[in-house]
Amino acid sequence: MKVSPTEPYQIVYSLLEHEFLGYLIEAFVVQLNGRGELTLLNQTLSTQNAGEFADGLDERDFNSIRLIEAIQQDVILKKYNTRKLPSVDFFLKTYDPQKGDKLIQEAIADYLERMKARILPSIVGKPLYIMGNDGNPAWQAVDWMTEPARIFFHFVRNADSTHYFPIIRYQDTRVEFQFKNALLLCDDPAWMMVDNKLYHFDKLIDGKKLRPFLNKNHIVIPKNIEDQYYQRFVAPLIAAYDVFAKGFEIRTETLAPVPVLTVAEQPATSQPVSTALYAGAAVGDDDEPERQESDRMRFELFFQYGTFLFRYDSSPATTANVSLEKKGDEYIFYKVRRDTRTETQKLLWLKENGLDLKQGFITLGKGEAFEWLSSRGHTLHHAGFVVRQPVTNAKRYFLGYSSIQVSIQEDRDWFDIYAKVRFGEFEIPFIRLRSLILNKKREFTLPNGEIAVIPETWFTKYSELLTFLEHPDGSDQLVLRKHHLALVQDLERDSLATTVISRKLERLRNFEEIESNPLPDGFVGTLRPYQKAGYDWMNFLNQYRFGGCLADDMGLGKTVMTLAMLQAQKEAGAPEPSLLVMPTSLLYNWELEARRFTPDLRLMVYTGTYRDKNTGQFDDYDLILTSYGIVRIDIDLLKDYRFNYVILDESQAIKNPSSHITKAVMQLNAGHRLILTGTPLENSTMDLWAQMTFINPGLLGSQTFFRNEFQLPIEKRNDEQKTQRLYSLIKPFMLRRNKAQVATDLPEKVESIHYCEMTTDQAQKYEEAKSYYRNLILEQIEENGMAKSQMVVLQGLTKLRQIANHPRLIDETYEGDSGKLDDVLMRLESAMAENHKVLVFSQFIKHLNVFRQYLKAQQISYAYLDGSTQDRQSQVKLFQTDDSIKLFLISLKAGGLGHNLTAADYVFILDPWWNPAIEAQAVDRAHRIGQEKTVFTYKFITKNTVEEKILALQRSKQKLASDLISSEESFVKSLTKEDVMALLE
Repeated sequence: MKVSPTEPYQIVYSLLEHEFLGYLIEAFVVQLNGRGELTLLNQTLSTQNAGEFADGLDERDFNSIRLIEAIQQDVILKKYNTRKLPSVDFFLKTYDPQKGDKLIQEAIADYLERMKARILPSIVGKPLYIMGNDGNPAWQAVDWMTEPARIFFHFVRNADSTHYFPIIRYQDTRVEFQFKNALLLCDDPAWMMVDNKLYHFDKLIDGKKLRPFLNKNHIVIPKNIEDQYYQRFVAPLIAAYDVFAKGFEIRTETLAPVPVLTVAEQPATSQPVSTALYAGAAVGDDDEPERQESDRMRFELFFQYGTFLFRYDSSPATTANVSLEKKGDEYIFYKVRRDTRTETQKLLWLKENGLDLKQGFITLGKGEAFEWLSSRGHTLHHAGFVVRQPVTNAKRYFLGYSSIQVSIQEDRDWFDIYAKVRFGEFEIPFIRLRSLILNKKREFTLPNGEIAVIPETWFTKYSELLTFLEHPDGSDQLVLRKHHLALVQDLERDSLATTVISRKLERLRNFEEIESNPLPDGFVGTLRPYQKAGYDWMNFLNQYRFGGCLADDMGLGKTVMTLAMLQAQKEAGAPEPSLLVMPTSLLYNWELEARRFTPDLRLMVYTGTYRDKNTGQFDDYDLILTSYGIVRIDIDLLKDYRFNYVILDESQAIKNPSSHITKAVMQLNAGHRLILTGTPLENSTMDLWAQMTFINPGLLGSQTFFRNEFQLPIEKRNDEQKTQRLYSLIKPFMLRRNKAQVATDLPEKVESIHYCEMTTDQAQKYEEAKSYYRNLILEQIEENGMAKSQMVVLQGLTKLRQIANHPRLIDETYEGDSGKLDDVLMRLESAMAENHKVLVFSQFIKHLNVFRQYLKAQQISYAYLDGSTQDRQSQVKLFQTDDSIKLFLISLKAGGLGHNLTAADYVFILDPWWNPAIEAQAVDRAHRIGQEKTVFTYKFITKNTVEEKILALQRSKQKLASDLISSEESFVKSLTKEDVMALLE
């Protein structure tokens, strides 16, 4: 029968007795008649239909319905009938008096107890009835007793036994419950129904203590078990409830509590440490549990009441503690009332001061535990706490105040370190802590035999300082190299040390404030403002003999800044030449730039198979240019020569600490060190270690220290704090600006020519082809004249240009390499690592295919466009809108006009076009309206090839080219016999 939610109704709760599960509770909605009386029309309420009657429900009802649903028979079957038996079979088998499953019975009973303990408080005051046998949910009304009843336990000790019985009172009236068919609906806590009145109790009594008396006047305790019964049952009962006794004495004492914080090494077992371990204990006589060495400490909170020591108990029922004393045949119970308010305040004080105890105890690592004790020692005492250790523990820890004071003073070449470490009355040498902390040892013995534990924060806050400390010349003075300036400043900022540092050195952290230095007279050129700041930064590092890493974006002028600094060194009278090491492919570019910007520098290129291996010749020069390969081969010779500067260009070449090149450059002897790179970190944090160790040895500690302290936390755990710490250490010695930072100092376009060296195999192929076509072309010109020889001239020049790019363009079987390919890939990888987008133009589709093969092998995505591309706009859109696409390979003929590619800020011209105007149009794909960034253009020219000579011809015929030349044929037509001969020299 369904109740109509549109007619008057009432929500009621009903008690029904289940044959096996005992009394359960259900929720019903009952229809009312015209007089507002309950009818027999009713319906069970559940979470499924409660919404229909929402107008008659409140929040408590909804919550109660949800809880009640969890104790219905079908839920019990779902949870415990794992064999899927029919419900009748399950209950008969489970509750069979002889063969029933006691474990399942207990599990169900415990579950129902927990749920009813939640349901009954939630329906207090709601209409409650006993269900009739006919299923009427509102058969008999149950009255809620709104106030809690009180229970008094009575003991009467006689000569031969002790009688025990409870008395219940409600509002000063005794409740007669024995032999009254009283019903315990719930045991923990007790809810008892007597004469359709439902009682609950003020001290949350366990119903099992009342159940024996439902049909019994009292319990008799025989004399022979009296002693055991008094200790195990009566004493806890006196502590928790109101007890009246005849025949023995209960003495109640009220004392002020003293909080006692105990500190002990955490035992191997998880059992609480016995109170007998502590001085002043008056209860418990257990032996100390067997212990094993532990790296954790256990704090426990006790309260001393006179001579009695009680462990803190968070249970609200524990308001007193009781101890039992027997004098002859007399028993005296001492009941000490606990000041729970004061105890809770002390617990909260500990929490507010960093010790958050749960159930009265907490375990911490030894370092953390003694750090807390050291920092809170004085406040603990003022807050009234007593700190104790187990009296039976042979290992006595120092529990007093410890401190560390560090002072750092700048000297000419070092920071001098002065430190005092105290543990109570004892002063410990700072250097002694170094070996302990670096070896992760926390404990050491003080002169009085106590064990001191180094606080946790000393490990975290001073480990770097202790790692980098040095003993110069075996003296007792501790010093720190000046390039650890960031560490010194961080110690001062965190109030871990006092420092005395010159204002000049302080300014290193913000190089913008470094004083300006005039440009050297011999420097031919100008520096943009950000380049001048970089030049001043390098001069500042020079004054303090710091090494530096110039890590500006590609194209911002690392070369010109470095040359200006080297010219300044020459004019300042540098006593030794400087060594500049680079990839072989960059030698010619550095040589050209040096001769352009610093023509006064005496320049030597130390390379080649037949180089003179005599370092004495270096004395006649200001700057020696060489390659990483030469340094690796000649290191036994070079390491004994003293250079003014050793500078590494593209220093990521030494990122692998175990490589032969890295090991070689580390041995070079120089007064100053500088590295240049656009990508100081390519793959791993370890890339930084080798480079920073080269410029400032010891800055980042040993390789093992760096791996454990920085690499693993940063790469494996994404530790942001370690990342910031590493950045702080290297920041003063790394200058890195990207294009966006210096945009206002840059012109709209920056154009550079990069010269590439041919590899040995490539050069051989080129010479063979050049010899062949020179003879063929000269023969044709002699026989047919220049005008009729243009096709063979064009064919020959094209073949030579292709070989200058890569011999594979004319010979697919070629297995050698290409200098231009290596150089371009190096620049492309740097640009992509710096998050730039690059247009790569070539007039040879075969050349683009060489790059495509490499990109596919490296699984690098790219956009592509040549004359055969069908959907060109989709490739343009892909490059313009997809941030993951960094490269766009474009055939110069197909992509030179009509496309807006403003996402790019770098343009690579892989091979020179006959007409410079066509190249300019390609660059303008990126440099046009809508472009907000400076566009950098790199034109790659293979040295000593027709490409280099075409470049020279372009300049000489610039006006002609801009006016008339629009194709290869027209360019060839403009050539004289002398021009052709020059191209084929």
